[in-house]
Amino acid sequence: MKGRVIKRGFTSAAVIGSLLLAQRFLPDFLGPYFTTILSYCCFNIILAVGLNVVTGFCGQFSLGHAGFMAVGAYVSALFSVYALPALESSFPLVKSFPQLSFVAALLLGSLSAAGAGWLVGLPALRLRGDYLAIVTLGFGEIIRVLILNLDFAGGARGLIGIPQRTDLFWSLGSSFVAVLFIARMIQSSYGRSLKAIRDDEVAAEAVGVDTTRRKVQAFVIGAFFAGLAGGLFAHHLAFLNPNSFTFVKSVEILIMVVMGGMGSITGSVVTAVFLTILPEALRPLQEITKVDLRMVFYSLLLILTMLLRPAGLFGQKEWIDFIPARLAACLRKSRLVKGWSL
Repeated sequence: MKGRVIKRGFTSAAVIGSLLLAQRFLPDFLGPYFTTILSYCCFNIILAVGLNVVTGFCGQFSLGHAGFMAVGAYVSALFSVYALPALESSFPLVKSFPQLSFVAALLLGSLSAAGAGWLVGLPALRLRGDYLAIVTLGFGEIIRVLILNLDFAGGARGLIGIPQRTDLFWSLGSSFVAVLFIARMIQSSYGRSLKAIRDDEVAAEAVGVDTTRRKVQAFVIGAFFAGLAGGLFAHHLAFLNPNSFTFVKSVEILIMVVMGGMGSITGSVVTAVFLTILPEALRPLQEITKVDLRMVFYSLLLILTMLLRPAGLFGQKEWIDFIPARLAACLRKSRLVKGWSL
């Protein structure tokens, strides 16, 4: 037991040290532009793996993920804009620990999004298929319209004055934690029950799985990570506008999950990075042709992927399934990859 604790402590220290080194040297090496793109890749990874829990592993079709992201973004931002200055004036010690205040804002936003996921999921997840998609789509639009009419949240003009706390340490670290947590969760008995619901809900009920409860829990977990991504996004951009959380944003996240493979964490990570970089990589084409053809190539790529790989790029496989069998067997025994949905 003592040796295990020491190993875990050493691993945690190595991860934190790597993140601190990345924060120290990567911005100077990459420059502001590529650092921003890397941060957006991290946000999209968190969103994609969170939605994959609901859609890929549990088999529930959701179109309201941007709504949960909006809840997390606005709740964390409102805490930083309104509540935090009051706390700092009443308790000067709070001002000495800005990172702890940032963590509190992220947790508050994530838990608020999870609460919204529970409120929506409890009645909605008794529905299936298209009906569930319509309900979640409606929820996302309700959240956006509600924010538009809240004056203290900035309304249509947007919320300003948000402290810019998100850096590469928090972006990379949060995406790493999200992927690791979901990978371990899917490998557990709870994750296997989600897969059973996805494959055959009637059979899962027949063997004693409380399908409604499991689906609501999956919805809450997905919403929590959407709220986390929203909080990081808000404190990176230092400005929020309701137009950042439209139906189109939900579709973009869903595309990342479907294109990577529903039920593949590796696929969600790879496509989240690829589809974040793609529009920027095609920007020089716009300068050459004087016409913005980025979305044309983006759409064409999606069509070709669905025609040639209807199950997604990775299907339900992970990265370890693509390496030689002997090496994979050794890695499966290693603590380095144990828990990555193997």
